Amino acid sequence: DTTVSSGRVKFDSCREDEEVGFESSDPSFNVRTDGSIYTEQDVSSLAEPVQFMVTARSSPDRPIWETTVKLALAGQTQTSPTAQIGQEEDEQQPSVIMFPGKQQMTSNGVRRQKRDWVIPPINVPENSRGPFPQILVSIRSDQDRDIQIRYSITGVGADQPPNEVFSIDPVAGKMFVTKPLDREERSSYHLRAHAVDMNGNKVENPIDLYIYVIDMNDNRPEFRNQVYNGSVDEGSKPGSYVMKVTANDADDDTTANGMVRYRILTQSPQSPIPNMFTINSETGDIVTVAAGLDRETVSQYTIIIQATDMEGNLNFGLSNTATAIISVTDVNDSPPELTARTFSGEVPENRVNIVVANLTVIDKDQPHTPNWNAVYRIVSGDPSGHFVIRTDPVTNDGMVTVVKPVDYEMNRAFMLTVVVSNQAHLASGIQSSLQSTAGVTISVVDVNEPPFFPSNPKPIRFEEGVPAGTTLTTFAANDPDRFMQQIVRYSKLADPANWLSINTTNGQIVTTAILDRESIYVKNNIYEATFLASDNGSPPASGTGTLQIYLIDVNDNAPVLLPKEAQICERINTNSINITAADADIDPNVGPFIFELPTFPSSVRRNWTISRLNGDYAQLSLRIQYLESGVYEVPVIVSDSGNPPLSNRSIIKVKVCPCDENGDCTTIGAVAAAGLGTGAIIAILICIIILLTMVLLFVVWMKRREKERQTKQLLIDPEDDVRDNILKYDEEGGGEEDQDYDLSQLQQPESLDHIISKPPGVRRVDERPVVPESQYPIRPVVPHPGDIGDFINEGLRAADNDPTAPPYDSLLVFDYEGSGSTAGSVSSLNSSSTGDQDYDYLNDWGPRFKKLADMYGGGDDD
Repeated sequence: DTTVSSGRVKFDSCREDEEVGFESSDPSFNVRTDGSIYTEQDVSSLAEPVQFMVTARSSPDRPIWETTVKLALAGQTQTSPTAQIGQEEDEQQPSVIMFPGKQQMTSNGVRRQKRDWVIPPINVPENSRGPFPQILVSIRSDQDRDIQIRYSITGVGADQPPNEVFSIDPVAGKMFVTKPLDREERSSYHLRAHAVDMNGNKVENPIDLYIYVIDMNDNRPEFRNQVYNGSVDEGSKPGSYVMKVTANDADDDTTANGMVRYRILTQSPQSPIPNMFTINSETGDIVTVAAGLDRETVSQYTIIIQATDMEGNLNFGLSNTATAIISVTDVNDSPPELTARTFSGEVPENRVNIVVANLTVIDKDQPHTPNWNAVYRIVSGDPSGHFVIRTDPVTNDGMVTVVKPVDYEMNRAFMLTVVVSNQAHLASGIQSSLQSTAGVTISVVDVNEPPFFPSNPKPIRFEEGVPAGTTLTTFAANDPDRFMQQIVRYSKLADPANWLSINTTNGQIVTTAILDRESIYVKNNIYEATFLASDNGSPPASGTGTLQIYLIDVNDNAPVLLPKEAQICERINTNSINITAADADIDPNVGPFIFELPTFPSSVRRNWTISRLNGDYAQLSLRIQYLESGVYEVPVIVSDSGNPPLSNRSIIKVKVCPCDENGDCTTIGAVAAAGLGTGAIIAILICIIILLTMVLLFVVWMKRREKERQTKQLLIDPEDDVRDNILKYDEEGGGEEDQDYDLSQLQQPESLDHIISKPPGVRRVDERPVVPESQYPIRPVVPHPGDIGDFINEGLRAADNDPTAPPYDSLLVFDYEGSGSTAGSVSSLNSSSTGDQDYDYLNDWGPRFKKLADMYGGGDDD
């Protein structure tokens, strides 16, 4: 409530302790904090009352209040307000907004500019029912008394989209709203009112009009999700946070229309109590109310939540609902429990990686999680680690598995103590159950075990050369089955040299041949043999053992001279032969060796000498100045250092040959050294030359004969007299009857005129060549030196190399001579019985046919 008294504005606040600040819309007037109004300039010249807006604000975050103040000079009468803004008292008399005068004339004739008014906003409720158009305010100018004024409005909602929401009577200045407004679509409008004369000239400055749409509760709260999912650990304390739900209201959230409040309608299941959860009515946070959440009892809760606006007023507010699904998260609050206090199983001895017992367990926690997965441990009864317990990932059972062979003769049974726990630690405050411990009895089943040799392999030492029938050792096996009465039998499994035998009952090893250290079956002085020990159990079992005989060397091999052959010059010089020896024995039955020449024959020591180099090598050289070239067998006696020593007389073949200046044997000298004299060598060389000459003559003769055969003439020479000589025209044929040639195939058909016009040569009758034709052999003037077969073969070869040849068989024409040859068959020479044939044309065939022309041409000789 605001009043004007003695230039003061009084403001009644709900809280008197708050300080209120005032703001004036007219800079000519100010309002102090106590509400008093004072002017900044002289107002004695005011001709009419002044109206402006005063705004009151207590703090930036608090609402503001506005009021209109009218000031007039004392003594002035106020017939009617020059400007009035307020609520309508009557629908026919809306508020009137007048354009302020532009200029006023002062008493001293100076024009003063008046300031524009600040028009308070116009409030329009949304969703109005009309009737439309609905008048909002009247706008007029004080100059409408003198001239005709036209009013208009511009801005969003007038001449900008959305268009024609507001309209104005251009003559009366009444502004209307034409349809219901929606605050959620647009909450305010800013328009400008204009006044112009009939010519369109501006009469007044435009004034700003602010239209605010008053919110109505026409929207329900809407949840962001229709279904919310949350979780909470089982056993959570009261007040534990679960989840948050949120609903939005399109109405104004600064008013009760958009203030949403939450509450829980129902909880399912209602265990252990109906109200296990609560919701913050303003924030939507859901928390636990009571203890007792147990996943094993209730794993999921379904809660229906209601959101209501109007601050939760169920009588006036609008509501909506959503569903919250709360899953109770498992914690390890249920320790695993074995289903029995004792378990049993059995295991065969000497078997591994088999399941011998199965332990079952119960766990109420969520399956296949660390809270449910069982872990088994053996705490006693298996000090040697024969068993482990693996967990079946599907059933969670414990599988007792043997990983180390057990021996019935050592342990007939095992008493195990087993403890089971979870993969995850138990929740705080949960104690392990007594049923997590159990005893497991594992019985060992006796099976027939194979005999075994205590020492395997068994080494022994013997000198080589012991005679057959010598007892070496007893290679006996033990039967581990002490509680079974069984008999062990022995046999030989592997004896590479077949030197040994074994007694089938006691395992005594006896030699059957002389042991030889130098045998190929002895490796590194050791001979190995394998034996088999078998029992008569059920089923029978057997084991193998290896006997290693280390053979001590004895001097039983004489040394052998090396090399067997050598070469030396025929004249004495520094050239000598290095000799050594090889001995199959080993130290000390080998070197140093002693090399010496025998006394017989005496020529050996007369021609040769041996000088010692070291313990293993000596030099053999000539004693005399010259020894004729040849091959000499020099005997040498070699002795080793054994006890007693062994000697061997060996022969070395020495080739004595002439040498060059470098001391190397020449080629001729090497041949001579082989035992051939100079004359023999020359004879051999002459024989080689004669043999090569004969081969060369034979080749020349063969080539000449081949050439004569190829150049054999078909007809006789002109100088030969056919009457005095017998001529062979065809030495390979069978006479005239064998010469039945079809010569028509060699002639050109008369119908192929396009080919007849071409030059003589080989032609094809299958196509007309379109490229320059290949040159085929043309019959020369002189008859062909060869026979007709060579001529045809050469033509055939040329045709095969023809690039224009088709990919199929073609008819070839050889040497076309015109349509119908005037030459008759050669056979007609003998078969003709008439003498009226003119053979003069044979003179044109050359000298080879001249005699035929003379014989049959009817000359003087007829």
